Amino acid sequence: MVIATLFVVLAIFLVIGAPVAVCIGVAPMAAMIAGANSSQLFVSVQRMVTALDSTVLIAIPLFVLAGAIMGRGGISKQIVDLCYELLGWMPGSLGVVTVVACMFFAAISGSAPATVAAIGGIMIPQMIDDGYPAGFSAALAASGGIIGCIIPPSIPFVNYALITGESVSELFAAGAIPGILMGVALCVLSVYAASKNGWGSRKKGISPRGVFRALRTAIWAILMPVIILGGIYSGLFTPTEAAAVACVYGFLASWLIYKGVKLTDMIDISFDAVKTSSMIMFIVATANIFSFVVTKQQVPAKLSALVLGITDNWILILLFINIILLINGCFMETTASTYIYTPILYPLVTSLGYDPIQFGVVMVMNLTMGLITPPLGINLFVANGIDKRVVFSEQVKKVIPMFIALVLVLMLVTYIPGISLFLVHMMRSAAAA
Repeated sequence: MVIATLFVVLAIFLVIGAPVAVCIGVAPMAAMIAGANSSQLFVSVQRMVTALDSTVLIAIPLFVLAGAIMGRGGISKQIVDLCYELLGWMPGSLGVVTVVACMFFAAISGSAPATVAAIGGIMIPQMIDDGYPAGFSAALAASGGIIGCIIPPSIPFVNYALITGESVSELFAAGAIPGILMGVALCVLSVYAASKNGWGSRKKGISPRGVFRALRTAIWAILMPVIILGGIYSGLFTPTEAAAVACVYGFLASWLIYKGVKLTDMIDISFDAVKTSSMIMFIVATANIFSFVVTKQQVPAKLSALVLGITDNWILILLFINIILLINGCFMETTASTYIYTPILYPLVTSLGYDPIQFGVVMVMNLTMGLITPPLGINLFVANGIDKRVVFSEQVKKVIPMFIALVLVLMLVTYIPGISLFLVHMMRSAAAA
């Protein structure tokens, strides 16, 4: 009765369009009442408070603020200019530049929509003017933005670590190679499409002088992920401290070097970051109640028994989990999905002997795919709003092959542990030495 009430109420509130945080909070409270455990409602308030009482969580609003500063401060333009000097000679050059610039910016912001807004705002109009279809241009920027959640630093990885107790640093390391593979897949797709259809222009060869000039201008932007990630992996500072360093460095570079941000702009930038962070934190707080009820009702154990009763083939089980998460990503925001599914699926996959760090990467990759799949498709809507020439229906059609390419990368990461765990093993070996 309790479990049925939990998921039925959750589904009803999602269907009627209630805010996700409200859905996640009301469902477990209704389940408590249905199970004659209304006295636990007082405990729910305490759990909401304790859910936010974590130093790890401080990294989320700080990374959100850092991304907002750098998106406004002109850092994205310097990255784009450097990528064009290096890659402008390729077929589909502007498409490749868009994806690679998203990868660079992902190593700074940790947010997918921020990556789309920062890079897409520059590249989508340029691609359309250069002869690329408007739908393809917006779809490529939206797909490239997903990498912002995979390449470290990554806000979804912080959430997963908070729920499971896994290492944030190891999750960051595990996301690097899968994120690069996602970018490579999109670049190959862009080159193929442009070559086949004759889209866009490209410059002749690489100009050493142009590369040097762009590198000299962009060096401060490039140094940022080096400082942040180098500091984390060297043990100089924690991921939370790295987020604070990102804010300070991003502000100083944007204000003093690129002149894209003024002191007075920080009021609006901070307010935007607070709005985004507050939504995330509200979900985190209510999700803790949901996790409490799920755990108390032994849902993970019951699910494990059910699944293993059908099959104990880990390949089929992981395929089933991927399908469920991909479908869920179409309807539910990444943070909320992480807090709902992790307490349920984590015990199941670990009982199969599957590495929890690898599963964290697989889960985040699955859920972020929802950023380019309607009806949720946040990245699609962000990219669509950048240029009035983009027709949403055409954008959705063009994103289908990109989605398929990313799913193929997801399957490789799911079934080949070395892809995500290679850098993690290197970290562990270095620490042991």
